[in-house]
Amino acid sequence: MTRIAVLSDTHDNIWNLEQALQQVGSAQAEVLLHCGDFVAPFIIPQLGEAFNGPIHAVFGNNDGDQGLLYQQAARFPQITLHGQLAEIEVDAVRIAMNHYPEIARPLAESGRYDLVCYGHNHLQNWEQIGACQLVNPGEVMGRLGSPSWGLFDTSDHSWHLHLLQS
Repeated sequence: MTRIAVLSDTHDNIWNLEQALQQVGSAQAEVLLHCGDFVAPFIIPQLGEAFNGPIHAVFGNNDGDQGLLYQQAARFPQITLHGQLAEIEVDAVRIAMNHYPEIARPLAESGRYDLVCYGHNHLQNWEQIGACQLVNPGEVMGRLGSPSWGLFDTSDHSWHLHLLQS
């Protein structure tokens, strides 16, 4: 059984990210996924210093200095930046991750994955598409609504949305 924290659209909000990472720790998550839009490279060390388990991340449309993001990630052996698409497996759960909903939906519909995660539109979403869960954890940023993140449990494939305190 593994608990997987899913975050997206941090947009440099270090204060909300700190709170989210504290909640992730309290939830005993062992793997962290980030669906893009870190924005500044200083977000990467904040993730790497606060979370010791594997961190898998993809780029979003606002991650402009990808070279420096890769340099920062190289400082932390637990961080893998996958580019635009991540395909990983945790406890035999097949996971895909991308920043964009228009790419994530066809991935979920393909039948190749158990979980597909995305961000970009900052809107919390959960859908069952066949045997696949299509999820958007919302935004850490807190611009369009309550800042949030999600937790997926590989033992029962449950998804729980967690709101940050405002």
